[in-house]
Amino acid sequence: MFSAGNTEMVILFGLTNAPAVFQALVNDVLRDFLNRFVFVVIDDILIFSPNPQEHTNHVRQVLQRLLENQLFVKAEKCEFHVSSVQFLGVFIEEGQVRKDPEKVKAVTEWPVPASRKKLQQFLGFANFSRRFIRDYSRTAEPLTRLTSSKVLFSWTPEADKAFCALNDASIGP
Repeated sequence: MFSAGNTEMVILFGLTNAPAVFQALVNDVLRDFLNRFVFVVIDDILIFSPNPQEHTNHVRQVLQRLLENQLFVKAEKCEFHVSSVQFLGVFIEEGQVRKDPEKVKAVTEWPVPASRKKLQQFLGFANFSRRFIRDYSRTAEPLTRLTSSKVLFSWTPEADKAFCALNDASIGP
């Protein structure tokens, strides 16, 4: 069972490390729950449990702890007691993590990069799928090399092969 939701906190405008500060705050508040039945990324909280009874208890504990620390959730942004959830761009279900089909489609439809900047954008997006692609860094190496300003940007057969390999790997399971 999973629950995911967003919390909202007003942070001073111009505070450049606000996400890190907020992440540290939420980690501190939920410290004894982390990796036992809670996973937090900034304002996204995932509560996971082996069964519905424990899940109800876990949700209650997390909400109580947030309330005690004056951190509030918006109910309309929360999902409670679901067996599948989209979290950080992947679908998490009982016993598996799946790629988001929309992200896969975006990578596979990406045009061949015509500049260093376009290649950096592609690699940044493709990097999202690296956990699903065996030997990602080795496959992407010819492309990564082209992102260096010390190297002339020239689309080679080796770069094209790497680009196609990343696209093909993005489609796979």
